[in-house]
Amino acid sequence: MGRPPPRLLCCLFLSLSLAAAAHAATRHHEWEISYQFKSPDCVRKLAVTINGQTPGPTIRAVQGDTVVVRVKNSLLTENVAIHWHGIRQHGTPWADGTEGVTQCPILPGDVFTYTFVVDRPGTYMYHAHYGMQRSAGLNGLIVVSAKPGGPDAEPFGYDGEHSVLLNDWWHKSTYEQAAGLASVPMGWVGEPQSLLINGRGRFVNCSAMAATGGACNAAHPECATPVFAVVPGKTYRFRIASVTSLSALNFEIEGHEMTVVEADGHYVKPFVVKNLNIYSGETYSVLIKANQDPNRNYWLASNVVSRKPGTATGTAILSYYGGRSSPRRAPPTTPPTGPAWNDTMYRFNQSVATVAHPAHVEAPPPRSDRTILLLNTQNKIDGHIKWALNNVSFTLPHTPYLVAMKGGLLGAFDQRPPPETYAHRSYDIYAVQKNPNATSSDGLYRLEFGSVVDVVLQNSNMLDANKSETHPWHLHGHDFWVLGYGIGRFDPAVHPKTYNLKDPILKNTVAVHPYGWTALRFKADNPGVWAFHCHIESHFFMGMGIVFEEGVEQVAELPQEIMGCGKTKGH
Repeated sequence: MGRPPPRLLCCLFLSLSLAAAAHAATRHHEWEISYQFKSPDCVRKLAVTINGQTPGPTIRAVQGDTVVVRVKNSLLTENVAIHWHGIRQHGTPWADGTEGVTQCPILPGDVFTYTFVVDRPGTYMYHAHYGMQRSAGLNGLIVVSAKPGGPDAEPFGYDGEHSVLLNDWWHKSTYEQAAGLASVPMGWVGEPQSLLINGRGRFVNCSAMAATGGACNAAHPECATPVFAVVPGKTYRFRIASVTSLSALNFEIEGHEMTVVEADGHYVKPFVVKNLNIYSGETYSVLIKANQDPNRNYWLASNVVSRKPGTATGTAILSYYGGRSSPRRAPPTTPPTGPAWNDTMYRFNQSVATVAHPAHVEAPPPRSDRTILLLNTQNKIDGHIKWALNNVSFTLPHTPYLVAMKGGLLGAFDQRPPPETYAHRSYDIYAVQKNPNATSSDGLYRLEFGSVVDVVLQNSNMLDANKSETHPWHLHGHDFWVLGYGIGRFDPAVHPKTYNLKDPILKNTVAVHPYGWTALRFKADNPGVWAFHCHIESHFFMGMGIVFEEGVEQVAELPQEIMGCGKTKGH
């Protein structure tokens, strides 16, 4: 019997999803997005909040549930869009929440309702996807529990759990940051002023700022150190997510080994670490045993890696129930500082160690139908510093791709496809490129529906000599197999033979290490238009991204609420 045509497969998938949803719960949320004065690191500044809070509320659901979030934009002068990071949006591509790609933004005073099914258990996040609002506080966690008795039941046990949301924080507004990035000469955002854990931190220069009349209050309850309580002898799951705008982080729980068991909603072959490297857009679950002296407290520590740190350690406290130490008393030690910030191989080896759990391996297709090689470089366009892929810097169109393609508005974006490769045999990734000038485009990659696509991300030197950074890349609408990592220049005639096709981990966000390459594979089986970009907010703002289209003709009729901008004005 032959394979059903793609359209039939798509409809069958949607029918099964709807049938499953009929037996699941619907989780309703009412959110109002507004600016509020907050003091997350003891310094008072305007933050973008959900119902007056940052981070926003944690969305909790069970696999198969439908989540409905009614969002009112009360920012007065700014648009809003919210991306549900890691939720694949099968059958609901317009709910992905990516301004310029899947929807027009929510205008001030308007209301938009996001409705989607959470089809995989795991740890996910949500955050703004308009401008640079993510760094202003619009973010939070999504926790999806496995369906009881289902095939995705957790292959590990624990007695309790905690959630840890890691962030970096600036005192400048996102307006100032964006204006600096778009200026000539560029005004870089700089290193963050603080590192936050669950939205709380301590600005290290608070007393000096207060002494000169600055708005810093070290006693403010909004910056009180978070406390995580454990019972002696019990095992705890820590769900850890990084929603940072710039920083790669190393996370440690002082005195307690961590066993990594989940990454981006997929179960990991367990391995033990002293500390965990986590990049923007990634989520992990780790297990710890509460087996240390219960009469003292321990640090949770977050430290910057891959960039020379200019920010103090972010801290929280682990406290034992029944111990003699007050839960909020600072531990008797100094906070852990983590590994050397420039120890690339330490981070590289941890990436390589992350593979699928033996009982939950989803084997990738043995070969791909198409390979796209992307050289990631820092460039210039008319004097403006940009990032580019294969010498093309990405720009968002005024009309969302999804709306334009469904409506036949082909003049809404460049119809010429971006380049799929570069001069990989001759390009010196360790040298400052001789001609840094690039072009810009809002063209996209059209993928044959159902095809298997390989993407190889190649890192290189920046405009400054001897400088290359870590870039965490996030794919919307899909999980992908991480087939391999390497340091140096990728060779398409050699390195594919070293790919891990046995037990590669599935993820939605992956790091490309300094002067390194990362290879991933995915199936173009989710009808829609999907962003693929560096999750460092300033890098995406400066052009480090692309967009894929697949099977858009199979997408159902679009809701009117996602229209109203660009060529859809008046529709």
